[in-house]
Amino acid sequence: MKRVFILAYDGALASAITGVADLFSLAGISWNRIQKQDIQRLFQVQIASPQGETVQCSNGLRIEAHLAYSEIQQADLLVIPTLAGSIEQILEKNQSLMNVLQQADQAQCLIAGNCTGNFFLAEAGILQGRSATTHWGFKDQFQQRYPEVHLQADRLITQSDHVYCAGGGLAWFDLGLHLIERFYGFEIAIQTAKSFVLDFRRDNQLSYSLMRMSKPHQDGLVKEIQHWLEQHFSENLNMEDVAARFNISPRTLIRRFKAVLDVAPNQYVQAIRIEAAQKRLEETEQPIDRIMQMVGYEDPSSFRRLFRKKTGLTPMEYRQRFGRRF
Repeated sequence: MKRVFILAYDGALASAITGVADLFSLAGISWNRIQKQDIQRLFQVQIASPQGETVQCSNGLRIEAHLAYSEIQQADLLVIPTLAGSIEQILEKNQSLMNVLQQADQAQCLIAGNCTGNFFLAEAGILQGRSATTHWGFKDQFQQRYPEVHLQADRLITQSDHVYCAGGGLAWFDLGLHLIERFYGFEIAIQTAKSFVLDFRRDNQLSYSLMRMSKPHQDGLVKEIQHWLEQHFSENLNMEDVAARFNISPRTLIRRFKAVLDVAPNQYVQAIRIEAAQKRLEETEQPIDRIMQMVGYEDPSSFRRLFRKKTGLTPMEYRQRFGRRF
């Protein structure tokens, strides 16, 4: 039996504690009950807190701990749940958690962080030079705070040595299934997914992230061009014509955009078009080819290829996952 310890703390996301506990605790049990097979308990799951005290989650729910961080012994896996409050304040108040992570890293213990919980791993220094992910909405903050980490924010799960990271507040179930497979193999993992009615092996966060390149800046000209592009993105745009409209050279247009938005103007237009297509796929029953034309594309294969590159899904897959039920 594998021993899993969830490192709870005040301000954590409750479901990233209780959900992980349920998933691991019922692996080998739920499916077996459904199939009327012998129960096989595969994991012992315990919740640890700084001093063994009750923790208060971000939603106000209070969760009792089984033990203190200092009492953890013979761990096969440490899990750090999502940080759901002020990142700076919670990091500052939880040095003891980072001490545990540093000791576990030195001992080569398996460590798994979820979503913004990965800020703890980075703050503890154990992600330095390693690949990691976090919630797509906190990508910029993470990169600015930890430039030495190889952040792959489009990925749902990363692994670097004995350290796993998952992105997204509820990605704990993807992370949990991945680790169940690591410990006990594919068959147990897929059985657990089926018994919980969970999708297995989601690959990335692209379909959930906002595509619009809307970084705040003070360049008045670029803001003016952005506004114009957002009104005319569906037209057949030529960047030389756009530059001439604003009395600048194409080189200056590209340079200004890259300086303040870190993307070229044609990439900005692509992002607007894909976001517009996403909204139409979510909110209407319009045919995909019609949506393609409405957002400025003419070649179906090129549109589908670009849409998949930007979102991780085909247009049809995106509609099936996010579209309204009319």
